[in-house]
Amino acid sequence: MTEMKRQNETDSLGTERIGKLLFRLSMPAIAAQLVNLLYNVVDRMYIGHIEGIGKLALTGVGICLPLILLISAFAALVGMGAAPRASIYLGKDEKENAEGILGNSFVLLLGVSVILTIVFLVFGKKLLMTFGASENTIGYAMQYMGIYCIGTMFVQMTIGLNPFISAQGFAKYSMLTVCIGAGCNIILDPIFIFGFKMGVRGAALATILSQAVSAIWILRFLTGKKTTLRLKMSNMKLRKEWYIPSLALGLAPFIMQSTESLISVCFNSSLLKYGGDIAVGSMTILSSVMQFALMPLQGVTQGAQPIISYNYGAENMERVKQAFRLLFTICLSYSMVIWLFVMIMPGVFVKIFNNDPQLLTFASRALRIYMGATGIFGIQMACQNTFIAIGNAKSSLFLALFRKVFVLVPLIYLMPAILPGLLYVDKTTAVFMAEPVADFIAVVTTATMFFIQFRKIGSKKGELHQ
Repeated sequence: MTEMKRQNETDSLGTERIGKLLFRLSMPAIAAQLVNLLYNVVDRMYIGHIEGIGKLALTGVGICLPLILLISAFAALVGMGAAPRASIYLGKDEKENAEGILGNSFVLLLGVSVILTIVFLVFGKKLLMTFGASENTIGYAMQYMGIYCIGTMFVQMTIGLNPFISAQGFAKYSMLTVCIGAGCNIILDPIFIFGFKMGVRGAALATILSQAVSAIWILRFLTGKKTTLRLKMSNMKLRKEWYIPSLALGLAPFIMQSTESLISVCFNSSLLKYGGDIAVGSMTILSSVMQFALMPLQGVTQGAQPIISYNYGAENMERVKQAFRLLFTICLSYSMVIWLFVMIMPGVFVKIFNNDPQLLTFASRALRIYMGATGIFGIQMACQNTFIAIGNAKSSLFLALFRKVFVLVPLIYLMPAILPGLLYVDKTTAVFMAEPVADFIAVVTTATMFFIQFRKIGSKKGELHQ
């Protein structure tokens, strides 16, 4: 790719028709999300079919999920905060600063990788026992994490640097990163698990080798001829003006990802107390349906991020507003359609994950409650991700903490203590109702904050919120 072609690809963020551009950037991001889902599902399918030990092995690997999410969250802390700022600097025609952020992010990801690897190797067993491992499953959990944590560097590089590819407008290459890793994992899993009879260790080895291939692909791209932002040794000396604002902006996605394990523990403990195993089993399905249903929204917001960031940096506020309005319309329309389908035929969604008659009946009723406010959640997605795209670290961080930590966690415990006496609902139902109540409060708060600031955006041209 010549210098002119490469520049045109990035400059299109400021010139191409918004609708066409958002479609072009969002489709690969949505495809990458779906492939990543397939990645995780196939991995667990193979483990679950290991002869004789499949059920326990699957449980053991499932216990590792909070730690895996935490590793991913640290990558998001660096990459998801730095990439929007790099886009903003590209829009301001300050390529040197954008490349400086990329170089500093690479160094930070290396440092985080080393620290996390040491922590998990030393304290891994204690952490897994804390997250619910038993004497029957800890062996499988340790087998998996013992190998997985050695590949932490590859995970950090893949998740942390890939946003820099899409931040330049190269959405297809960003999608290929995920597809290459997923493809390798799907092929290597049966070879290591069954062919080499490595069991759970084989699954972990297949995963980290696949992440290594993705990491190499990313590094080759960011040091090659196609990229606008190039990874250079000269930018690897840490500078506060590059990495501190990026980390501040990355705190919101870090909290959003790292608190998933906290929310899971809170829901499961309350549901086990009031509803027993069937309630806990239903919660697994409900959270999976929610993740599956809202996944396209994540792809759309990822596609919109470089458009908004680039034009915000270029002080082209009219394009920023156009991009947000389109993003808002798409997100709200989609969330309303999904909500309608869930309300009309919840059983269809539940059957994707399980078809046990008793669980199907219980989970179908619970799903209507749990996703009761999903119809307006598109507002939350559009506004919160736009805060991140324009570099507003304080607002994005507050909103990330507000919905999950300040509202949802207390409601999980307060609702079953208060609602049964007021609305004559059982305590299990009250726990499920915590989600839509928290969503409604969060959407109203986010929308109010956003539109107050969005009206003032034109008078704050070029300002990088820190």
